[in-house]
Amino acid sequence: MTKPEMVAAIEACVDQILQRCGPVLRVAAPLGLGKPVALLNALYDRVRKDSSLHLTLYTALSLQQPTASPGLEARFLEPFLKRHYGQGFIDLAYAVDMRRGRLPDNVQVHEFYLQSGVFLHTDEVQRSYISQNYTHVARDLVKCDINLVLQQVAVRGDGEAMRVSLGSNPDVTLDLFDRMVAAGRPGPLWVAVVHPDMPFMGGGAEVAASLFDLMLREQHPPPELFALPREAVDPIEYAIGLHASALVRDGGTLQIGIGALSDALVKSLMLRQRENERYRAMLAALDTEAHTHVLADELGGLEPLRTGLYGASEMVMDGFMHLRRAGILTRLAYDDLALERALAEGRIASPLGADAADALHAAGCLPDHVTARDVARLQRFGILPESARMQGDGLVLEKGGRLPLDLEAASHRASWNVVLENRTLRDGRYLRGAFFLGSKDLYQWLRTLEGEDWQGLDMTRVSDVNQLYGGREMLDALQRRDARFFNICMMATPLGAIVSDALADGRVVSGVGGQYNFVAMAHALEGGRSILMLPSTRLAHGRLQSNIRWNYGHTTIPRHLRDIVITEYGIADMRGRSDEECVRAMLAIADARFINGLVTAARAAGKLPDDFSVPAAWRTNTPGRLRDALRPFHADGLLPAFPLGSDFTPVEERLLPALKWLRGNSEGWRNRARLLMTALAPGPIVEGETQALERMQLEKVSGFGEWLQRRLLRAALRRNRSM
Repeated sequence: MTKPEMVAAIEACVDQILQRCGPVLRVAAPLGLGKPVALLNALYDRVRKDSSLHLTLYTALSLQQPTASPGLEARFLEPFLKRHYGQGFIDLAYAVDMRRGRLPDNVQVHEFYLQSGVFLHTDEVQRSYISQNYTHVARDLVKCDINLVLQQVAVRGDGEAMRVSLGSNPDVTLDLFDRMVAAGRPGPLWVAVVHPDMPFMGGGAEVAASLFDLMLREQHPPPELFALPREAVDPIEYAIGLHASALVRDGGTLQIGIGALSDALVKSLMLRQRENERYRAMLAALDTEAHTHVLADELGGLEPLRTGLYGASEMVMDGFMHLRRAGILTRLAYDDLALERALAEGRIASPLGADAADALHAAGCLPDHVTARDVARLQRFGILPESARMQGDGLVLEKGGRLPLDLEAASHRASWNVVLENRTLRDGRYLRGAFFLGSKDLYQWLRTLEGEDWQGLDMTRVSDVNQLYGGREMLDALQRRDARFFNICMMATPLGAIVSDALADGRVVSGVGGQYNFVAMAHALEGGRSILMLPSTRLAHGRLQSNIRWNYGHTTIPRHLRDIVITEYGIADMRGRSDEECVRAMLAIADARFINGLVTAARAAGKLPDDFSVPAAWRTNTPGRLRDALRPFHADGLLPAFPLGSDFTPVEERLLPALKWLRGNSEGWRNRARLLMTALAPGPIVEGETQALERMQLEKVSGFGEWLQRRLLRAALRRNRSM
């Protein structure tokens, strides 16, 4: 087996790439953590300085540190970024130039998923964006004549004993390799870059070293892996998470994304598991009309998750780590159709029962006549001891026992029952994902996994996770039983269309990613549901706007695929419902301040009768009612601002809601005028104010600008004293 050529210096690696690929580079690099930042920067720098070279990069999610606006935001963010990312952290140079609109003429970058909201006002990036489903990326890359693939990897051992893992990103790489071979295209140059901190993932992520032509293993440590700061969760997000958690069925399957809404869902599931009585009290306080309770009885549940959940999610994030630690992510899925069917039907359980052989035989897991291949399969899943060996017409056990190979006779199965009783199944998976991204704690957890925790987490190709095609549809459907595909969106219409990735004028906020795949799978899977979550309102340009719009100029998920939508005010189940039923369900979870306008639009379109009147319960959909409902549970510490841990100091945690309030109230001259009046009369001092001013270096000020910043910050801290 051919091993990759080892390279020890970045510039030498760039030389090799240009020598082998020529002056025109068509490069594929994974999304997120899979990009080798230092090598990409060196390659980009070489091309930028030499107009005879040309670089076209196909990738996604080119992560960058946040940039701070001058003033209070910079005072808060700059010290935090230095601490969080470290002094040696470097950004992707091409991404920085993309953001500034300064890519050179001989460089093009095509991304299929953008860092959310970062490139809204960068025309070049908007023009170069490629809209495609995550599962179609490898297919489309084959047509681009890629001649170079760059991938950051994890390595164990050296020489002949070296093992290679695609780490965070087996997602597209594995599919791309297979598709290029199948298409008979000339193979690109495959370059691996070893990162010592990249978690070594097994399953589908572990590949032969011979996949790569070059392997860069620097003597100097590369930049740290990009870690996302963990987000705060506010009462609105908690309300959404609590409603969502009631739709999760014990023994089912979970897909979740990233962000505060997902963190709220994870925390709610943990409360359901560990603080069930208080969890039910929270939901009762929110769900005054009992609509969520009705859906919980039909689709999910409120009781602790005894069987546990299986995760099948394109993205592995912090939430899955916490669910595993909490004893929730525990249902194991097995890559064997007959075995998985027996488990799904309740014929067997692990450990195996006293009639295991009879049950397995009836389910088709044990054949009438056992062959050598069957023995290997049964040993793989722990049904037979590894020491069992075929000998003649029987199976010899380590302690001298012997089992018959013919299992048609009940007496023969009886002897197998004795051996199989209390055996524990193995080689199951509690989580499958295509890429991971999250906090430093997540990466440390992944690095230290061992035994069943390591073996049960399978990082694999995105086509295995995000769709049901590929020849194992029946097995996938069994493994993903009672699937709940949770995702976030930006807007929804009362008729069930969803807006998630772009604005009405076509500008891309992020990308469709895998969302369409999840919605399609939810409709294809028996018992599967697509659940899209969003706050009912947002503050934009200094004005409160509804996220439930009668109509919008862009759609990510069409209305004919409508399913479940959740806001802080409840759940709208629209699957198989008439337009009028959908409109009523969506208006019931809209903010009360916007219901009249939505009703007027619905009447005008003929979707509500002219004599329709708004139920009194809808008029109570206000932030004040939510805060009142959840206030006792916040006071008890059950709904902390950072439910999955924090990367901020206590003083910074106190500053964050104040700065968020300032940012939301500083757009538009009317808001700025009100803000200035508040700053002139900020109210009584609050606890921790002095420490907050010190953290922002505003305890002593010079000049009008700093004086005004201090006044504004004091006003915000005092305005948010209850947060």
